[in-house]
Amino acid sequence: MSGIGSVASRRASGRREGIDLSAPQLLVGSFAALILTGTAGFLVLPGLWHGERASPIDALFMATSAVCVTGLAVLDVSTRLTFFGQLWLLLLVQLGGLGILTFAALAARAIGQRASLQVEEAVAGPASLVPSRSPMALVRAIVVITLVVEACGAAVLWALWRDDLGLAGAVWPAVFHAVSAFCNAGFSLFRDNLVAYAGDAPVLLTVAGLIVVGGIGFPVLEDVRLRLAGRRRRLFVHTRLVLATTAVLVVGSSLLYLALEWHRALAAFDAPTRLAHALFLAITPRTAGFNAVDYDRLANPSVLLTIALMWIGGAPASTAGGVKVTTAALLFLVFVSKLRGRRDVVAGNRTLPDGTIQRAIGLAAGAVALLVGAVFVLLWTEVDAAGAQVDRGLLIRLLFEAQSALGTVGLSMNQTTQLSPVGRLVIVGLMFAGRVGPLALIEAMIIRASRRSGGVRLAREDVLVG
Repeated sequence: MSGIGSVASRRASGRREGIDLSAPQLLVGSFAALILTGTAGFLVLPGLWHGERASPIDALFMATSAVCVTGLAVLDVSTRLTFFGQLWLLLLVQLGGLGILTFAALAARAIGQRASLQVEEAVAGPASLVPSRSPMALVRAIVVITLVVEACGAAVLWALWRDDLGLAGAVWPAVFHAVSAFCNAGFSLFRDNLVAYAGDAPVLLTVAGLIVVGGIGFPVLEDVRLRLAGRRRRLFVHTRLVLATTAVLVVGSSLLYLALEWHRALAAFDAPTRLAHALFLAITPRTAGFNAVDYDRLANPSVLLTIALMWIGGAPASTAGGVKVTTAALLFLVFVSKLRGRRDVVAGNRTLPDGTIQRAIGLAAGAVALLVGAVFVLLWTEVDAAGAQVDRGLLIRLLFEAQSALGTVGLSMNQTTQLSPVGRLVIVGLMFAGRVGPLALIEAMIIRASRRSGGVRLAREDVLVG
């Protein structure tokens, strides 16, 4: 196999020749290859570290967190990484945010080759919602939108920080945080993340805006653009579902954070800043990872709300993670349909396919099972010394950490640096599964199941439920 673009499905004399990889397998392999490349770079490239290099496990952790746009860090980015180390980290974030297959398809196009069927299939998912553009045209649009939004965000952040950091000193932090925010990564060059700007509403709102745009999904952005340009009579149901669910989550959780933290974490700010801070608290858990408060000091209901938001995440075909807002919305619509006695699930005056509903249910169930299993392993590996008093708070902190990794969020209750080597590897696995799982792992399961069944439908037999 000579590169991603050379992989193709070929049949000759009724038999399969060469290597036959499905699009999900290609996507998983591409992300794994990028993670290994990032890890090798942290281990062998000169001039990336202040002092001694990171250990192989820590290098793997940082590379995985960057490629999977999570933001969890076992090392202080601001003090341990040099400028070139930070640049390497940001490059991994950018590549991971856009998806390595996007760049592979562009490279194949640039050298005059047609992208393989697998590559086109992998990038055609979002394009199926935008039929006026070919997959390759959508890839170009993705890159253009990304660079334009990140440039605008960097310009705004530079203007906000130039008085504090200087005209030249504000350039790199502005670029780094704009890319990190749009890619929903949550890495920061400041030692306390954005805690120093907790009272700066313009900074918080700018970062939150970049997070929302990055987490809304490219199909939604393209659909809205075509609708505003008059080239489409109505928005797709997918777009309306994403926008409506996102609005409900942001507004509803903002009000809850205001009620829960008005006299606690937000007590030191004036009313307008409290509102901006509540919006920031509502937006960042949905896979961004920036924090302007110490999450270990939030009220218990706020912690539970944050875990729920991390589980939901952002929109499909975006830089965000989680089970996605459409999955959460479909689960709610299934519940409403059952209460009303309806057989079909309806959204936007359209009946949704049963296959999509089953996929959403399976994805949600799989995410919960994976989370519970990972937390169990972490509780085992991170247990205190024998005979020590049981720390019930450790359960909450590890649950928070595991969901943050699985949702590719990056928030932490000050637990990341305390993890054992085995615990760090568990988090690495969760970050990888969270990044490629919704896009590839479930699809790979569906492909294998369809191949095994051979189109044969088995006899039915019912079971009791509830």
